[in-house]
Amino acid sequence: MKKLLIFFVIIFCFRGAAFSQTDRDDDDFSPIDAYYLGRAVAANILAKYKPYDNTETIKYINNICQTLVINSNYPLPYNGYFVMILDSNEFNAFATPGGHIFVTRKLVESASSEDMLAAVIAHELAHIMLRHGISVINSVKLENELSAIADWAASTAASKNAAAARAAAFRDSIATTVDVLMRSGYSQPQEFEADLEALVLLANAGYDPNALKDMLKVLQGAKGSAKSGLYSTHPSPERRIANIESLKFRKNETLRYRVPRFKSMKF
Repeated sequence: MKKLLIFFVIIFCFRGAAFSQTDRDDDDFSPIDAYYLGRAVAANILAKYKPYDNTETIKYINNICQTLVINSNYPLPYNGYFVMILDSNEFNAFATPGGHIFVTRKLVESASSEDMLAAVIAHELAHIMLRHGISVINSVKLENELSAIADWAASTAASKNAAAARAAAFRDSIATTVDVLMRSGYSQPQEFEADLEALVLLANAGYDPNALKDMLKVLQGAKGSAKSGLYSTHPSPERRIANIESLKFRKNETLRYRVPRFKSMKF
């Protein structure tokens, strides 16, 4: 009985420590932690999808991403942002907490302008900048009483082996993030929030914010014949269009540069 009482006291103390840590900050992931967590999640994504081998297109997509990033008000993650195209016929896109963005070839091919490609990337950037992945991980940790013990074990191991400590702390976080990105999806409010932030990112970079709605309309039309992917992890295009319908942002002023650049690309 005495041992059992001690055990519950330990659980209570660690649980309180975990909650006070969360109260102090919105998460316990440093930028470096988020980067390595993102790399592990990216490895899981690449275990299912093969990269698309088209150097020119990848460079073009990453230039769009950097245009959005440098015109945003958010700090860069630990190792910056990088976009990879996945050789898949699904309509899908993922973003890991560390700055890794994945867009399927089918989704890229479905765009009819650079602005629409920018809209896809802006939405994924928004998930990272708004720390949605980290938020999901922390929500799960708060609901899991055993996470406090795991944190204690990881911090104890850190004094002897930092790599082992990071692995212990991230094991459940990796599984949670992969599940959200590839199966369950973010919550509807998070998806709508990412759409709103995407509109801001597009407008700040000189792209047409209406391109997000244009892209959603393409997805709406392809929904019946499309393979699984975006539709299982995102709210329906109809609901997303309805949510942004009343929002107004300034028109772009750089269209004459983007149209010929987009037409010159071979996806």
